[in-house]
Amino acid sequence: MIEHINGLHHVTSLASDAQENNDFFTKTLGLRRIKKTVNFDAPEVYHLYYGDETGTPGSVMTYFPFPGARRGRAGTGEVGETAFAVPRGALEFWQQRLSDLGVAGLGRENRFGEHRLTLKGPDGEAFALVETDDTRAPWRHGGVPEDHAIRGFHSVSMRLADNGANAELLRLMGYEDAGNDGTIQRLIMPGGNGADVIDIETPSNTPQAHQGAGSVHHIAFSVADREKQGEVRRALLDTGYQVTPVIDRDYFWAIYFRSPGGVLFEVATNEPGFDRDEDIAHLGESLKLPKQHAHLRERLEQEHLKPIRD
Repeated sequence: MIEHINGLHHVTSLASDAQENNDFFTKTLGLRRIKKTVNFDAPEVYHLYYGDETGTPGSVMTYFPFPGARRGRAGTGEVGETAFAVPRGALEFWQQRLSDLGVAGLGRENRFGEHRLTLKGPDGEAFALVETDDTRAPWRHGGVPEDHAIRGFHSVSMRLADNGANAELLRLMGYEDAGNDGTIQRLIMPGGNGADVIDIETPSNTPQAHQGAGSVHHIAFSVADREKQGEVRRALLDTGYQVTPVIDRDYFWAIYFRSPGGVLFEVATNEPGFDRDEDIAHLGESLKLPKQHAHLRERLEQEHLKPIRD
């Protein structure tokens, strides 16, 4: 069993409009934009990061907003829902707030004894707010009272045709079985970073997902540093997974591999962090470019990256 994974690091999704995406996460959900940069492989597209004050691993939602992208089709082989943790008793506040702001898809449910509020993002993506006893500190300047504010991720829910091989992989990564609620299987990272839960749904007669705006591109798991990442990579290779070499993503080091059910997994380091090129007080304010794209700044700003209003 791999011992170095701490829970989720970040979740990365696709969007169709950068301004709409920014407003939803910073003004509606009250998260902090902690980084404004570009897609490493398509620098004409923003890469936006949202989270707590410093972008603590386990709190970071990131997006590639491809202008005008066609909406994805929900189905199997993808992350179907991303859930955030909020304090107990906060859902009444959130339901009223989100209703007043015209957020779609609001609904109340219980899962594994937890009270949940479901909602839809601007591109139809599925989110939930889950009441917990989470003690992580929220971003305090996002317009949401501290006693109701989002603490970070609670979980992701993968929608798969079959759960067997994926559950086996997660156990290899250190997750433990935590039971079933109907057709949903839950696995938990004991002693994790707070973003500790993976749910696996196996709906019947559901087509394969088609990725587009609103789809989760990949989920990333947290490890402390490059040494531990290297141990994780060797263990995955020894088990037969095809894992990329280590890639420098400026704010973390990353490796990628495809899970048996089709979801793209990343293992990301907690180092060096999002304050490597900006003071914590000014995270997410300036456009930061990877060094290989620095020479493109003038063209990108004039021709491709429409300014985002804060």
